[in-house]
Amino acid sequence: MALEAQRKIIHSYPLVRHCELPEDLKNDAVELCVSACDKNSGDNEGAARLIKETLDKKFGAAWHVVVGESFGFEVSHEQNNLLYMFYSGSLAVCAWKCS
Repeated sequence: MALEAQRKIIHSYPLVRHCELPEDLKNDAVELCVSACDKNSGDNEGAARLIKETLDKKFGAAWHVVVGESFGFEVSHEQNNLLYMFYSGSLAVCAWKCS
């Protein structure tokens, strides 16, 4: 096995890196992100759109979502309304509410 392949850690489960959501909202949001990324495999923009539209409908407007690899972020958000997670290897999802 190549050295690069040994270093790369692949996970197929959702890995929540940072979350400031109530537990019930967190579980719904993580499930939504996993479902959207699976349905829109290879289409990060489509996954982000689906996540945003669903969060807006379920939890009120003004959600923002970024889906992709290798990005940094610094955002202002409402208290207790931020999720940053990884799924399917290096695919990251950042969702936050800011009205």
